[in-house]
Amino acid sequence: MESINGALGPLFLLILLGAVLGVKRWPSDTFWPHMERLIYFLLFPAMLVATLATADVSQVPVTRLALVLLGAMAAFGLLLWRLRARLKLTPAAFTSVFQGAVRFNTYVGVAGAAALHGSAGATTAAVAVALMVPVVNIMCVASFVAAGTLGNASIGKSIMALIKNPLILACLLGIVLNLSGIGLPGWSHDTVDLLGRAALPLGLVAVGVALRPAALLRVDRGVLATNSVKLLLMPALVLGLAWLVGLDTVSRDVALLFAALPTATSAYILARQLGGDAELMAAIITGQTLLAMLTLPVWLQVAGG
Repeated sequence: MESINGALGPLFLLILLGAVLGVKRWPSDTFWPHMERLIYFLLFPAMLVATLATADVSQVPVTRLALVLLGAMAAFGLLLWRLRARLKLTPAAFTSVFQGAVRFNTYVGVAGAAALHGSAGATTAAVAVALMVPVVNIMCVASFVAAGTLGNASIGKSIMALIKNPLILACLLGIVLNLSGIGLPGWSHDTVDLLGRAALPLGLVAVGVALRPAALLRVDRGVLATNSVKLLLMPALVLGLAWLVGLDTVSRDVALLFAALPTATSAYILARQLGGDAELMAAIITGQTLLAMLTLPVWLQVAGG
């Protein structure tokens, strides 16, 4: 447990630092939205390209990793739809609960994988991102369409947003560069790699800035349902599937890490844009991020034990 806490502790401290900066509104109210865009559209895609373009992906059990991660995500997505009537949530609230259960915080996942297993962990995490990001975005947009919350928002615009998603595009570019044998020749590798190194620390601080402590006061059946799935049931199923298909230690830990991650802060933006319950989404994001600081090390300890 000490080694796990030693790996994840600095990540959580960066998130808490961001939370303090957010409360203090430092350096300004307008600074962090611009920084988040820089991270999302440039720095984090650069990290994914640098990792995927040069990694030995043959060492990652891609099929089994996909089976574990996507299988669990699909299972709980379907379960939530089956339980929708029993939860007695408005369509807007249900979409926020759905996002809270299936989305994951990419920054924390990649940073945690690298902290736990070095370059092997970072490579496996990049593959996990390439597998999960397109699927989870399609699932979440589909939930808004099915729930009927889009209102004036066009389905066509939602589809275009998926197509232009910078993380999806970065994964595709990295995979193409890898499979073609081109990689990142000359100075391009060092340049893109340097850009990518800035993504994780800044991304973790930005996660903290986005937290809304006042949102913790909201505790209802929606919050309890989504937190139970995301922090308890999802990691339990992924751990069982990982053992069943025989994932190696690194792949198992990365799969479990991504399953037990808090939901993505970008879920709040999507909720606002597509008619979800944005206040409920803020409560879910804040609560899960803080709770995950306790549950993540426990799950990794269970896996290692």
